[in-house]
Amino acid sequence: MRLHRLDIQGFGPFLDRQTVDFDRFADDGIFLIAGRTGAGKSSILDAVCFGLYGGVPRYESGDKRLRSDHCAPEHVSEVVVEFSTAAGRFRVTRSPEYLRPAKRGGGMTKQAPAVALEQWIDDAWVGLAARAVDVAGELDGILQLSREQFLQVILLAQNRFARFLLADSKERQSLLRKLFGTERFDDVQARFEARRREAENALTGRTATIEAGLAQAERLVTNADLWGGHEPSDSAQPAPQRLDGLRAAQQRADDRVVRTASGRDEESVRLNAAEAAVARAREVRAAQQEREEVRAIIARLDAAEPEVVLARSNLKRAREAEALRAVLDAAQRAERESERTLQDEAAAREAWQRDDGSCGDDDLDTHENDPARLEGYADRRTTQSGTWQRAADLEKAASARAAEIEAVQKQIDSAFARLEAHDAERAGLPERIAALTVQRDDARRAADRLDERRREVSVATARRDAALEAEKLGAEAEAAERSVVDAGETLAAAQSALALLRRRRLEGYAGELAASLLPDEPCAVCGSREHPAPAEHSDPVSQTDIDAAENARDEAARAERVALDRLSTSRSDHAARLAVADGRTPQSAAVELEELSAALNVAQSAVGLLAETDDELARVIARTEELEHDRAALVDALTAAREARALTQQRHADAEQTIAEALGGFASVAERLDIVSTRISAARALAGALREVQRSKKAAVEAAEALEIALAASDFASADAVRQALRSSVEQQELDERITAHTVQRETQRERLHALDERALPDEEIDLTGILQAQTDARDAWTTALDAAARAESIAEQLRDLIAAADAAHAESAREHEEFEVLRGLADTIAGRGPNTHKMALETFVLAAELEEIVRAANRRLSDMSTGRYQLRHSDALAARGAASGLGIVVYDAFTGQERPAQSLSGGETFLSSLALALGLAEVVTARAGGIQLDTLFIDEGFGSLDADTLEVAMRTLDELRSGGRTVGVISHVESMQEQIPAQIVVAQSELGPSIIR
Repeated sequence: MRLHRLDIQGFGPFLDRQTVDFDRFADDGIFLIAGRTGAGKSSILDAVCFGLYGGVPRYESGDKRLRSDHCAPEHVSEVVVEFSTAAGRFRVTRSPEYLRPAKRGGGMTKQAPAVALEQWIDDAWVGLAARAVDVAGELDGILQLSREQFLQVILLAQNRFARFLLADSKERQSLLRKLFGTERFDDVQARFEARRREAENALTGRTATIEAGLAQAERLVTNADLWGGHEPSDSAQPAPQRLDGLRAAQQRADDRVVRTASGRDEESVRLNAAEAAVARAREVRAAQQEREEVRAIIARLDAAEPEVVLARSNLKRAREAEALRAVLDAAQRAERESERTLQDEAAAREAWQRDDGSCGDDDLDTHENDPARLEGYADRRTTQSGTWQRAADLEKAASARAAEIEAVQKQIDSAFARLEAHDAERAGLPERIAALTVQRDDARRAADRLDERRREVSVATARRDAALEAEKLGAEAEAAERSVVDAGETLAAAQSALALLRRRRLEGYAGELAASLLPDEPCAVCGSREHPAPAEHSDPVSQTDIDAAENARDEAARAERVALDRLSTSRSDHAARLAVADGRTPQSAAVELEELSAALNVAQSAVGLLAETDDELARVIARTEELEHDRAALVDALTAAREARALTQQRHADAEQTIAEALGGFASVAERLDIVSTRISAARALAGALREVQRSKKAAVEAAEALEIALAASDFASADAVRQALRSSVEQQELDERITAHTVQRETQRERLHALDERALPDEEIDLTGILQAQTDARDAWTTALDAAARAESIAEQLRDLIAAADAAHAESAREHEEFEVLRGLADTIAGRGPNTHKMALETFVLAAELEEIVRAANRRLSDMSTGRYQLRHSDALAARGAASGLGIVVYDAFTGQERPAQSLSGGETFLSSLALALGLAEVVTARAGGIQLDTLFIDEGFGSLDADTLEVAMRTLDELRSGGRTVGVISHVESMQEQIPAQIVVAQSELGPSIIR
């Protein structure tokens, strides 16, 4: 990985955008980041770390003060890091979270953190990601280094050298874990520990289950008194011995089951015999009760015999009278029918005689007893009523016809009104079309100048902005001219001072030589050993004075060139802005822009108005065509309505004539129809009643004659005797069923009594008390024996199950115990317990191997840096009081041949050892990260604590790091390093406070 460029703005001590071009140090190989303490040298590395990883380690434990305290609310905070790897060239732009002015409503709002990742492809930056999570994912694949690894192998920040060297095992393990990602080994240890605890808990649970099962079985044996005179098992005894005692009790329980089962079977036989005796006694008792019931039933049947004889006689008489029922009923019906017809005839005659003479039927009064005459009259009147009925319907529909005429008139009025409104609207449309056409043409002319107005506003805006910038640049040019004058005066003064010093230097050379003459020593100029009149050195000037004056002269010359460049730039920019402003002042340009903007607004409004006018004009023209098309339909509707009114009026006149012809002197046709209809009904009713009277009289005479003939041939003296003997079919059936039931029941009961008498039952009722008591006693004995047998079987079965379960659990626990011992040994070894004599956990063991590799890499440099005296060695010695161990580092001193702790080294020795260890750590981490190429390296450490020799050794080591094209950046304020490293980045505080980078 190689860093190319860094832009910092509003970050740390930097307010304005500062740029660091790392590529300009590629040829030097090593450069110095110099500056006074607190100026912000380390903030450059903080910016690199923030840009790539979004965080700065030294701020993460407290207030994250990434945004510069010099920033005003409107200032931007941003870091841009440009770098390259084997995957290509990339640029990261990142901003922290900070408060900025709200765009709406005033006040402050929180600016969310932002980040963007780009890649240089085909001479352009192409965006790859713009969300923090996406950028982090892309950078993981590009950098192939975590932040901890990056800080350990590329940004060797302050206080990280000695901390790793002097740390204890626990702190060193924490750092190495982050660098090498060995958390998975700690996870393996945790999983094994969890498995050990699970196995231990399972084994404990299994043992508790066995103990509970044995205790339950022993309680069962004790409660059932199955120990057989032996002492109960002791809970302290081993499980196998307790199981043997339980098996013996099981045998005794099985014997008890056999005994109780035999007793249960004997009691069951006795119970069956007692229940059979009870059943026989109950059967005899039931037969005795049945015999008494049969005798009582026969007595009741004998007492009812006279009633049955009477019923049999009545049934015989009713069946004889039944043969005359039809003739008797016919005579009665004929007589009743004759009486009814006479009543109907009288009512019909009364209705006929109620006529008031309005119908002109007086000629029929002498023929009211002639049915044929009456029916002829009804037929004639019915024919006439058919003609009058149509007139009555027309009379009834008179109001409907009037309403129809009124509706037709309303249709005519409505059609005429629509036609007038239609003509009025059509008459005003041509004037509306003409006005819209004029409005559309005006809007089109204004809209056609829209693009022209936009160009004018754009040019006016550029002129206004150029006039404002020209005014500003004019002032800057005047200030630049003054700066050039001041720089020229400063340069002239510096050149004069340098010339004066050089002249004084030349003049004082004789005094310098004289001051160096010694008695009897040859002169460096003439070789004489005598020095009779040495010159005096009254105004000494040293080479250091000359160099300082030259530096001041060069600095003044550079300042003058910078001022001239700034003046040239200001003048050219000012001239360019004046050309764009085209002679306009800011005020006149603003007025011009305002006028043209107003014209642009008019043109933009005209575009919308043109579209609206076109739409409205199209709608008016379409309405005109629609009205022309609709007028013919309206005229046709009016004509049709008028024709409908004429037809309706004609139908009304015809109906009135028909009604007048049908009135016949009545108030209405309906009244005439009602009267005639009533008369027709009366005539027909009277004619029908006369014929019914004739028919019923004849039928009554015939029925009376038939009844007299039937009575003469029967045993009955009169019709009344027949009526008294008659019974309904239901009554006859009831009499028959009663007689049959009595006969059948007497025969049935006599047969039952005969069967019971044949059994020779005792006369006295059997007593069941003694037999039932014997049955109860036998049942109680059987129940007691049954419960005893069931309890014995249940106890034996429970004991058998408990012994089997305890035996199986004991066998399984032995297997689990063997597996647990193996697992516990492995877990203890991985966790640094038990047989692990070094007390080193699995993760520590892996990290110890990495530490040994780091120490070997560090010793390759430390040997040269210490001229073979010191070597670092990995120590796995046990720490005191159980502290973490296995990752110790000691120093081997070849002068003494002894190992000693790193804390015993001096400050310079600690620095060299720490530097060697840090570089070794960087090599190993780089190799573990896939052998990535590290082309840029930064070292931020206290070089000021080193003496001259140690500093020389450190510088020689840093110089070696440049091999392979690597660029090394060193942060220090040591003056000797500034003299030895010409390529420098200088961080200085400005007079206003913020730092700048030169």
